Amino acid sequence: MSLLIKNGTIISAVNEYKADILIEGEKVTAIGTGLDQSAQETIDAAGKYIFPGGVDEHVHYGSFGSIDFSTTNAALVGGTTTVVDFAPQPKGLSIKESVAKQNETAQGASSSDYSFHGMVMDPTDELDEEILTLPEAGISTLKFFMAYKGSPFMVHDDVIFKALQVAKKVGVTVMVHAENGEIVDLLQKQLVQEGKTDPIYHAVSRPPLVEAEATQRAIYLSQIAASPILIVHVTCKESMELVRDAYAKSLPVYGETCTHYLTLTEDNLAKPDFEGAKYVCSPPIRTQEHLDALWEAVSKGWLLAVGSDHCANVGGFEGAKRKGMGDFRRIPNGCPGAQDRLALLWTYGVEKGKISRQKFVDVFATAPAKIVGLFPQKGQIEVGSDADIVIFDPNYKGVISVKDSLHGSDYNAFEGMEQIGRPEKVFLRGKLMVENSKFVGQKGQGKYIKTKPYGLCYADFK
Repeated sequence: MSLLIKNGTIISAVNEYKADILIEGEKVTAIGTGLDQSAQETIDAAGKYIFPGGVDEHVHYGSFGSIDFSTTNAALVGGTTTVVDFAPQPKGLSIKESVAKQNETAQGASSSDYSFHGMVMDPTDELDEEILTLPEAGISTLKFFMAYKGSPFMVHDDVIFKALQVAKKVGVTVMVHAENGEIVDLLQKQLVQEGKTDPIYHAVSRPPLVEAEATQRAIYLSQIAASPILIVHVTCKESMELVRDAYAKSLPVYGETCTHYLTLTEDNLAKPDFEGAKYVCSPPIRTQEHLDALWEAVSKGWLLAVGSDHCANVGGFEGAKRKGMGDFRRIPNGCPGAQDRLALLWTYGVEKGKISRQKFVDVFATAPAKIVGLFPQKGQIEVGSDADIVIFDPNYKGVISVKDSLHGSDYNAFEGMEQIGRPEKVFLRGKLMVENSKFVGQKGQGKYIKTKPYGLCYADFK
């Protein structure tokens, strides 16, 4: 089956031009003009933008109390064709075994294509040796938590440092959740003892400097090990500036942020009747000052990518979040977000003049694909790449609402926010999955795509 998309304006991470796209099977086979005779089906995309399907490098499906891969059709409706999930490491399993276990939950369930990050939760003496073998298993990124004291997540600095030393030998990118777990734990206990238990105190217990301190520490570990590092979900001005300044010194230090940190403020956490619990995530959402700084960082390339950190809690607000009433520490982390990532970046980034259309494509698709080792198969529209394509209607106007959400939760953290533009059609490897912003594909068609080492964080590494 061949398909020709005609008369649209193609947006890439570096330019914008009018051309037609020929798709044969699952791949883009030609871009140009005069291709009509080659196609069995033609779509007229006049007046529409065409850009690569999104790559969401930061999602949680079916782990940590989140809804499983069966809801990845929500990502597709939002223009994201590939998600990169974090595979938790149960005690006693290796990183590769943990990824294989998580893959069992995705096979036949995921509607989008998907890949995995490894996640270190049970560090053993064999970890360093295993890191050397991760690329051959299709795992090119490895996450460590500096937060969540008293849980299996938090690891000590020496574990991160040794991993950095080893990872650079085989091109594995080390990622860290940067918050000082010791200080967060102490602040949480002090606040609860003072009777300060409402959702807003989640943010009070995790102030920006707690994140900045851990970010600086992670950068120092990277510098001592002479190895690249990626700081995930940067939320505050202080941490962003540390990442920016380290890279300006030619250190291989990089960062990403997420859509809720660009669009929501901590005022949401203060909503009455426990509504603030809907917005509990870690690190927490910040004040407007930090949002403004993050938009500047995205625009200027100081932060490479924007993920969703999608985590739709099983039970939603009523069945999960409300269990934390009386103690903010018991509110489960996470907000649904994969479906709305494109809408938020376009409406509050492109339409507000904060980022260009090219920068939008870069942080939405191209840079995430490069970071995790999926480029050039994913993240671009070029001959030989997968035919993951969004035909985007820039004239649509509406509002974001849970009634249109497919993420399986009973609320949307972005409820009532303006939306300009929407995906009119979305193709996954040449298959039509979304039409008129409705999912029309067959659920469970997603493929596991193994990632390759030496991603974007190694681009300037010597």
